[in-house]
Amino acid sequence: MKLVLVSCCAPCSAGAIKQLADGKIPNVDAFVVLFFNPNIFPADEYQKRMNEQIRYCDAHGVRHVELEYNHDAWRNAVRGMEDAPERGPRCSACFGFRFARAAQWARENGFDAVASVLGVSRHKDQAQVDRAGATACNADVCYVPIKWDDALRVQIGRASDFYRQNYCGCEFSIRKV
Repeated sequence: MKLVLVSCCAPCSAGAIKQLADGKIPNVDAFVVLFFNPNIFPADEYQKRMNEQIRYCDAHGVRHVELEYNHDAWRNAVRGMEDAPERGPRCSACFGFRFARAAQWARENGFDAVASVLGVSRHKDQAQVDRAGATACNADVCYVPIKWDDALRVQIGRASDFYRQNYCGCEFSIRKV
């Protein structure tokens, strides 16, 4: 399987990247880390997270791809849900929007599966992320719900000097932090 790992930030993805790079996930022949996060606001926050993701991937010799930052398109995808609570319909729409673009990129670039770390934060609902991924992907690019090693993620995080944030990136959740 050629896998696209959808990542929101280095602190959330580090453990998954290590597992993939070390061959700890069965049936994965190749992978790429995909940074597609038009939900992150403001733009300087987006840039900090993207730079940190690139730094981590480069330090470990892991291929990464950064897609376009189109915050207006993301806002259109969640229009009318601005006041929805965390883990509510806005999050489902956000995940669906990002997975649809990830699946498109995967298809166009010869990858056949998508997985993510979007649900590893205690602020997110893994089942909600998995539903959005499964809905956005289809037969030619499947969504693979992987249970990542949380202890490894925490261990790497404690040993790192990662830039850390205290919200998912969404401008509507930042108001509640």
